This record gives sequence, C-alpha cells and structure tokens, in this order.
Amino acid sequence: MRTFSEKPENAQATRQWWVVDAKGQPLGRLASRVASLLSGKHKPTYTPHVDTGDFVVVINASAVALTGNKATTKMYYKHSGYMGGMHSKSFEYLATNKPEMPIQKAVKGMLPKNVLGRQMLGKLKVYGGADHPHTAQKPQTLTL
Repeated sequence: MRTFSEKPENAQATRQWWVVDAKGQPLGRLASRVASLLSGKHKPTYTPHVDTGDFVVVINASAVALTGNKATTKMYYKHSGYMGGMHSKSFEYLATNKPEMPIQKAVKGMLPKNVLGRQMLGKLKVYGGADHPHTAQKPQTLTL
C-alpha cells in the first residue's frame, strides 16, 4: 500500500471556514486547537509538506482568559536589532489596545517556522469584537 500525499491544488479546493469564540477560553488551549485547524491535522488527508488546513476566524479576542496571575505578569518582548532596542509590552496593554496580538503570537509559536508556517498563519483572521466580515463564506461554528 502506498502512502497518500495530498496535492496542493486539491487541498485548496477542500478548505472550510471555522468561527471560534475566544470569550472565556484559556489562551494556550485556544491557540493549540486553532493551530491544529490551520495545519490540517484534523483531516484524514493531512500531509506535512502541504498546507491542507482550513481558514479560522477568531472572534471576541479581547475576552480571552489567562490562568493564574498571568494576566498581570505576562510580557511580550521584541528587539529592534540595535543596542538597547528591547521593547516590551504587557498582556494587559495588548488586551486593551491590540486584542488580536496575543492570539496571533500564541498561534504563530505553534506553527512551523518556515514558509509553510507563514502561509498557514495567513489563513487566521482574529477580531477583537463579536463581528467579522466573513459571513459570505458561511463559516461553521466550532465549540471548544
């Protein structure tokens, strides 16, 4: 029996749209489930070197939960590459000003670090509120 390998043109034809409500969900558990959907691991036609995943729309990103006291102590860091170029922002700041950022960063960390991972991340749409402009794609609701 030969190993099945999905072709990229067939994978694009079978993509679905999912809506995930992040309200009250722990950030890590939400991100791991979304990363699995984006990579296509929930499908029987999963192929590691082909983007077989689906589109995921995450709503209510501003209401995502963190366990313990991480909501006050968690920090996000980035460096400009210059001396003294370390920038840090707290989770509280990002949750109020850019509520999409913590979910995007958590999911990005769970995807492959190559061209394929960046292609998968392009199928993630995150919105801070309950509204999203993807109703024409008829997304299915996914409960976690």
